[in-house]
Amino acid sequence: MIRIDAHSHLWLKQDTTVDGKRILSLKNGRSIFMDEEVQMVPPFMIDSVNSAEVFLSNMNYAQVGAAVVVQEVIDGNQNEYLTQVQQQYPDRFFCMGMAWNLDEAKAVYEAGLKGIAFPGHRMHEPLQTLMPVFKFMEEKGMILSMCLGDDEAQIAQMAEVIQECPKLKVAIGHFGMPTTPSFKSQVMLARQGDNVMIESGGITWLYNPEFYPYPTAVRRILEAADWVGMERLMWGSDYPRTITAITYRMSYDFVEKSSELSDAEKGAFLGQNAQRFYGFKNLPELPYIKNMSE
Repeated sequence: MIRIDAHSHLWLKQDTTVDGKRILSLKNGRSIFMDEEVQMVPPFMIDSVNSAEVFLSNMNYAQVGAAVVVQEVIDGNQNEYLTQVQQQYPDRFFCMGMAWNLDEAKAVYEAGLKGIAFPGHRMHEPLQTLMPVFKFMEEKGMILSMCLGDDEAQIAQMAEVIQECPKLKVAIGHFGMPTTPSFKSQVMLARQGDNVMIESGGITWLYNPEFYPYPTAVRRILEAADWVGMERLMWGSDYPRTITAITYRMSYDFVEKSSELSDAEKGAFLGQNAQRFYGFKNLPELPYIKNMSE
């Protein structure tokens, strides 16, 4: 089965401020996050470096062929590092830049990054203020990753962007926030244009109180498929933050082991849709390696 992770993160170090609150990498996988010490990544990442090499080791073990790397303001701008990752591992990663105006978007494109990620849920301005950036991305064939808040006004703004940029490929993140009232509105954005997808990055975090095997998350995937079709949905892990609670493999095998989805639906959701949407080629063959404890 092809497995492609449509929502992950990489950074060398977190060192930024958001809304006046500090985010800073410490040791042993911990960070200061919004002025509070938290376990940001697993404690075996003792230097708190969330590197491509560690992620590739997880991907190879879990038989995940490729991953889309998005960005979030809470991790700071990682454009320089992700440019290196894209150049070094072009067949394994699709790296997104961060940009807040047209000049920055042009710099991201010239650096060789293939898309731009926007944490819309942390934005205070209307999405239309970024229309020059979206138009540029459409012209250059870049992909837009957009996470939205539980905000019907912002979702309506996103619908306008999709209408204004019909050739722009758009991936809506965090599976449209299925634990909020705006879930259906976000998923239905996939009906606004032929190039809109919904990816499930963070769904295990959203249903962490329920925990593995996340039966409600599976039901939400099926609901979304009823609304827009399974061909518009993609799996995403939100690595590495989610693997403080579960293993990387667990972030998808709750779907793979579910009896509520057909094999064809699992194949489409876990990798085939993302392979088509992002254009991944030359995926590696990753044989299953038995655990010593088996």
